[in-house]
Amino acid sequence: MSAEELTLHIASNLDRICTWALAGRENRVNQFLENTQEYIDLLEIAPKSSQFEKTFVVFKQRFYRMKNNVILNEEWAEEALTWANILTHRAKLA
Repeated sequence: MSAEELTLHIASNLDRICTWALAGRENRVNQFLENTQEYIDLLEIAPKSSQFEKTFVVFKQRFYRMKNNVILNEEWAEEALTWANILTHRAKLA
C-alpha cells in the first residue's frame, strides 16, 4: 500500500474509533486502535514526502497518548475525529 492509502486507512479507523468511543464500546475501540497501530507501523517504513513527515510525527505522538490513555468520553472521541479529518486532508501529501 502507498503512504496515501495507509493514511486514508488510518483516518477511516480513527473515525470508527470516535463512533465506538461515543457508544462506550471499549472492546471495539481497542480493536481499532490495534489495527490502526498496524497501519502506522507500515506507514513508518513506507516512503513519504517531506511535506507529510511533520504531520505524521505529531500524529504519532498524539495517537500513542490516546492509545495509552483510553477515556470513552466526548473529548477523547473528538480528538480521534479531528485527526481523522486532518489525515484525510493531508493524505495526498503523503
